[in-house]
Amino acid sequence: MQGDRYGTSRYVGPYFKTWLALPQHCVYFAEYPIKTFRAVSLFFVLEPHVGNLLFKPVTEEATKILNPMEETTDLEKLSQAFSKLTSHFSSTEDFLSAFGVNDLPIAHRYGIFYGTLVFVLTVTAVLALLVMGGSFDRIAEQAKTGDIAVSDPITSRTDRNLILERLVDARDRMMKENYRPPETSSNRTKLMDMILNISLATCVDISELTDEDEKKRNKQQKFIPPGYHEDYVDAYKVCQDTPGGAAIPGRPEARFESYARSFAGCGRHVTREYRRSYARMYEMNACKSHATDNQSKALYASRPEDLIGRLVRLEALEIDRHAKDFHDLSCGEAHLEHKPYNPKEIWAFLNYGPFKNVEELKESPIFVRKMNEAGFAIVENVSNRMIGVVLLNHDDPENLKISFEVPVVMPSFESRAEPIEACFLILDKLFALGYRRVELAVDSQDAARKRVASRLGFTKEATIPKHMVVKDANRDSIIYGMLNSDWTKGARNFLYKKLHGAKLLKLDENNNKKENEREERARLLAEKKNAEKNGKGN
Repeated sequence: MQGDRYGTSRYVGPYFKTWLALPQHCVYFAEYPIKTFRAVSLFFVLEPHVGNLLFKPVTEEATKILNPMEETTDLEKLSQAFSKLTSHFSSTEDFLSAFGVNDLPIAHRYGIFYGTLVFVLTVTAVLALLVMGGSFDRIAEQAKTGDIAVSDPITSRTDRNLILERLVDARDRMMKENYRPPETSSNRTKLMDMILNISLATCVDISELTDEDEKKRNKQQKFIPPGYHEDYVDAYKVCQDTPGGAAIPGRPEARFESYARSFAGCGRHVTREYRRSYARMYEMNACKSHATDNQSKALYASRPEDLIGRLVRLEALEIDRHAKDFHDLSCGEAHLEHKPYNPKEIWAFLNYGPFKNVEELKESPIFVRKMNEAGFAIVENVSNRMIGVVLLNHDDPENLKISFEVPVVMPSFESRAEPIEACFLILDKLFALGYRRVELAVDSQDAARKRVASRLGFTKEATIPKHMVVKDANRDSIIYGMLNSDWTKGARNFLYKKLHGAKLLKLDENNNKKENEREERARLLAEKKNAEKNGKGN
């Protein structure tokens, strides 16, 4: 070895090879601790450097003593081995001479001594912790079976101790005697209608809202809510002035109609910034080609209330439309191109599921919800397949806050962008409606849902012990929160950029800035005209 000034290369090689084989040695030590200790003792007896200096005369005798075939016990063998070793050390000087440090200055000797002592104590402490902590037992078990010895979160959740039976009885008694059962329904709740877009009658032909024929315009206005016509016409003109892209060949009005119907469909209870951003994204996705234009028109004619994103859309959760599809994708069996999986990966940390059949699912809180709850199906835009559900609960309009649940999707979709976009559509609408706080409570052992909370930009606020009783067992919950200030100052842009890219984020920001300036100029001009009109009247 080049630069081997002190002749250490002779000894580094064997030690390095020993450390490379450490995992195998750990397994052996876990199974045969006494044999391993004998081997370690023999190693120090036969080590070339020390052995040549001191122990060469006793090598053969020590080997005989430590031979596992002898009749003597392990303790006797160790005692004999150490007695032979210590018999050669009549003084500290002999010990130091054996290692070639007797001639060093006293400061160096003390340094080497205490360094060796610290090393020995550190190794002893580490080995003690590994043995007492059961690490060697797990390594040995894994070496024999090939399975992971450490339990996964789902197994830990399944093996969680149940609460006392008297507490279960007390809960049931108090709920029965003190409170009436909450009103529930499988139909749409008011909360669902508020979050979704405006629903129109199927007979409405919104393209006639901008027709030159006044009779046609008046005919359509009978079937649309107040304000829809004005918003549609205003948005149509805005898109004519600044379209979001090139026109579709042969369909020059396609972009204007897409922007106008999505802008007006948001309703007047949300912010104009939200309406402009949603309409631009809708226009961009709907007007990629003739096929996407046809698809978006047909979908709007049949389901104008759906929230539509780039990858997915959100539909109001309905038993007849979604129950069977959701059971098929959440029961754990192979579904379409997806492999089978353990259904507890979805349901282990929730208070319901897995479900044996569709009928049992229909009676669950997924479809039978309270009046302050909402449920939406997540549907892929390209395949029109349902991939999961997203739920809201504990709506508190008095304090402008609501609780949000992590989407329930197949494990193969957990790390994909589709569930994140579904959450973005919900959160963007909630804050645009005026909510100040969205809360998310996750089981402290549920690693998958905690990752989703982090990906969405929620802030971890607290850990609450015994927060809930889930499947008759205690649940410690981690509480995450998202404030409206968090959303507007960074969280929304973070998710928008992740879903659509930095270029579209910049276009969205510039579009909102220009539209705000345009509307401000229009407002000042209107005020000026009114002032002039009032001045002439006086």
